[in-house]
Amino acid sequence: MNFASPAFWPPTTQEIVFLLLGVIAVGSAVLVVTTRQLVHAALWLVVSFGALAGGYLVLTAEFVAWVQILIYVGAIVVLLLFGIMLTRAPIGRSADLDSGNQIAALVVGVATAGVLVSVLVAGFRHAYMPLTPGAGAAKPLGSSIFRTWVLPFEALSVLLLAALIGAIVLSRTDIRGR
Repeated sequence: MNFASPAFWPPTTQEIVFLLLGVIAVGSAVLVVTTRQLVHAALWLVVSFGALAGGYLVLTAEFVAWVQILIYVGAIVVLLLFGIMLTRAPIGRSADLDSGNQIAALVVGVATAGVLVSVLVAGFRHAYMPLTPGAGAAKPLGSSIFRTWVLPFEALSVLLLAALIGAIVLSRTDIRGR
C-alpha cells in the first residue's frame, strides 16, 4: 500500500478524529498500567473506554458506543472503584505496585500483544465490510447478542456478581475464616 497516493491523502476529518481518539485510547491505556495509584488507574481506564466509545461513534456504530459507555464506563469502572474502596486498598502511592519486574512484564506484554495482533490479522485478513452510514444498527447487533452470544453474556454477569460478593466478604470485619 502506498499511503502517499492520492487515494489516501489528504485524510478526511473522520480519519483524523478516529486517529486522535486511537492515540488517546492507547495513551490512557498505557497510563492505566504505569500509574502507581489505583484510583488514578481506574480514572485513566474511564478515559480509555470513552475514547473507544468515540471511535465507535466515528464508525457509525452508535449502539455499540452506548453499550461501551453504559456497561464499561458505567458498570465495570464503578465496580473496580467499589472493589478498591471495599477492600481498603491503599488510595495513594503503593510500594506493592513497584515490584521491580518491569523488564519481564514488558517482554510478556509485547509478546502477548504480538500474538494477539498476528491472530487478529490472520483471522480477519479477508474479512471486509464496507462502511455505510447506519451500519451499527441495533437490531442485527441485538439479535446477534441474544442468539449467538447469550451464554458468554450471562457468564460475564455471573463473574461480575461473584467479584462484587467477594469484595463485600473481604471488606466485612465480622466475617472471619475459621
